[in-house]
Amino acid sequence: MIYNEIYRIKFYRNSRTGQRPIRDYIDNLDLNQRTKIYKYLEFLRSRSGYLDEPYSRHITGGIRELRVDFSNCHHRILYFCFVGKNVVILHAFLKKTGKTSHREINIALNRYYEIINHSAELYEE
Repeated sequence: MIYNEIYRIKFYRNSRTGQRPIRDYIDNLDLNQRTKIYKYLEFLRSRSGYLDEPYSRHITGGIRELRVDFSNCHHRILYFCFVGKNVVILHAFLKKTGKTSHREINIALNRYYEIINHSAELYEE
């Protein structure tokens, strides 16, 4: 029997504060940018969590970067694929330099470890 399981997009939520930083980031964008980000997330989901360049690239370990460019705004969304066919969104930010900063990568890595150690929550939109 062949199972056709669909990947799901899940977002990081801080279990101590209840904050949803990725949603806050996206909600503060204008409608056109928000729409494009959700379109790219849907494309990522439909491709089982994997896209080639120029849409996505490897950052470190299992963490990848979804690249959403809109005019002069370069949005980056750091994510990884997790057990149960989940694409977990860890961090979103506006890229302002040529290389993804260590600060942004460390935020994603800390959230990654929180999820792996079951000290963070995931939610679906």
